[in-house]
Amino acid sequence: MPQASPRDPDNFPFVVLGNKVDKEPERRVPKSKAQAWCKSKGATPLTYYETSAKESLQVDVAFLQAATLALSQDNAEADFIPETIDLSPQALKPQKQSSGCC
Repeated sequence: MPQASPRDPDNFPFVVLGNKVDKEPERRVPKSKAQAWCKSKGATPLTYYETSAKESLQVDVAFLQAATLALSQDNAEADFIPETIDLSPQALKPQKQSSGCC
């Protein structure tokens, strides 16, 4: 099983989702237990969300929080900006081979 290996695991931001809140009787982990686990890890209340993919409840907010936390990490060495590729019609035209004269 692949695992993440953050550089600083004690300060790595994470977001915990309690999913399927639309099916409360079928929950395997009670909200209070999930919140207690987050608190034991030093997480803020903003890192735990009660979500429902079916009802589209809090999914976008949780995703935005995860993205915000990820972007807030100073990780300049991992940033990668590839070369720009020109896909304009002019750039895609075949180049004529030069015959070597004139």
